Amino acid sequence: MIIKGDIIYTEKKEGYIVYENSYLVAENGIIKGIYKNLPEKYKKKEIIDRTGKLIIPSFTDIHLHAPQYLNRGVGTDRELMDWLRIYTFPEEEKFGNIKYAEKVWKSLINELWECGSLHSVIFSSIHEKATEKLIELFIESGMSAYIGKVNMDRNTNDTYFENVEKGMEATENLIKKYEGISEKVKTIITPRFAITCNEKSLKKQGKLSKKYKIPVQSHLNESFGEIEFTMSLFPQYENYSDIYNKNGLFGENGEPSIMAHCIHNKEEEVKLIKKNNVYPVHCPESNANLISGIMDVRSFLDMDVPVCIASDISGGHSLFLPKQIVLGVQLSKMKARFENNLSKVIKNSEAFYMATKNPGSFFGKTGSFEKGYSADFLVINIENIIMDIEKRTVEEKLEKWLYIGSEKNIEERYIKGEIIEKPFRN
Repeated sequence: MIIKGDIIYTEKKEGYIVYENSYLVAENGIIKGIYKNLPEKYKKKEIIDRTGKLIIPSFTDIHLHAPQYLNRGVGTDRELMDWLRIYTFPEEEKFGNIKYAEKVWKSLINELWECGSLHSVIFSSIHEKATEKLIELFIESGMSAYIGKVNMDRNTNDTYFENVEKGMEATENLIKKYEGISEKVKTIITPRFAITCNEKSLKKQGKLSKKYKIPVQSHLNESFGEIEFTMSLFPQYENYSDIYNKNGLFGENGEPSIMAHCIHNKEEEVKLIKKNNVYPVHCPESNANLISGIMDVRSFLDMDVPVCIASDISGGHSLFLPKQIVLGVQLSKMKARFENNLSKVIKNSEAFYMATKNPGSFFGKTGSFEKGYSADFLVINIENIIMDIEKRTVEEKLEKWLYIGSEKNIEERYIKGEIIEKPFRN
């Protein structure tokens, strides 16, 4: 397939690559090249003409909680631990009702589609059947995801937890049931965080990751209260990261691990994140809403750690990743000013890189337009943002859309060169 438009993406964190009024060519869903002038061998092929529109890589939302979808914008005056107890656990418990779960899952998937997040990494609830339904609906949607049944056996509400054996049995059932079923939708090991999993559970989850070569997602160093509580439960470990690492959940099995937040890190933890190729995830809205702090994104970027940016609903309240990109940049500016160190500021292109190529690498080759990458992209109409009297570069057009545009500007969504329609109509 060949599509023409204003093509912009990032290969590296240092800046955008721009091809104005050019052709993106893919064969069998894989990018072959970008051309200002179309080579002779392609000139007789059908061309999708999107002249004047932006063509960008699709977004990857690498950290979000599906059963918290209806809680967005609720409880934002609470800090993390109270927020979990009062709002989050009671809502997630409702997903024992499969009809309730299905209705929420369809709305969530539709909104991810609307927002251009065609790849995502998702926490489900503790419920095996609800997680099955979420996996099956994603397969039906044509979108791509890693989905994990949450494991938690302590320090939750009185009625929302499970014993370790039941949780591990359900987790392994899901791994076996969906292994090899879909190229796009896969399972992921999901300890909620160390506070809600005893050491036996963590060890068993680490063993499952190693046995089935399954990646891991969890949370790390989000708030001061969380860290203090965690270390009171695991005094025999050196730090929060050490708990995951010594239980096979921190990338050391050869399978990647995603750790959301990573705000209040010790120096030795940062070194371990780098060494084990862990994906730290910046969640700007969530961290602001729950008064958690601001990730030192610059340090991770400078170390070439695959740091990403994500919605983290419902700590965050918007699935539209451009909002996270913009707030991530703004928070870096606040951090830089308060610490009197302007080198901490991250650029728009770096935050865009953190929402496309870096998280896309978790899925393989997506999130960029380099040769050999999957042709996963969005077509964006910016007519309502850019007046005809404005003379803007392609980079400026993208920046304006990130700051003042919306998901309504996204006209088309593609995975492997095939258009993805809205998944669910009812």
